[in-house]
Amino acid sequence: MSHFAEVDDTGTVLRVIVAEQDFIDTLPGTWLQTSYNTRGGVHALGGMAFRKNYAGIGYTYDSERDAFIPPRPYNATGLDEETCLWLVPPEVAGEMP
Repeated sequence: MSHFAEVDDTGTVLRVIVAEQDFIDTLPGTWLQTSYNTRGGVHALGGMAFRKNYAGIGYTYDSERDAFIPPRPYNATGLDEETCLWLVPPEVAGEMP
């Protein structure tokens, strides 16, 4: 079984489910595989890193980067293009809600 994210026309992740590819192929909409063990383009167990980050509800799928990008924290200074994670200055990282 694998994890799949449903994304709408704007690239917003609507839901993430665990299913077989055969089942996903029967569903309407756009479904993209995501890996529970992927963060910042690295698979924690050495496997295939899908789409930079594990998808979550409210994340955005960027087709040009082929990446799931989390919602931007209020104090982020920019997006790390390599990891597709938001940059937060160390002095304010502890202030994040």
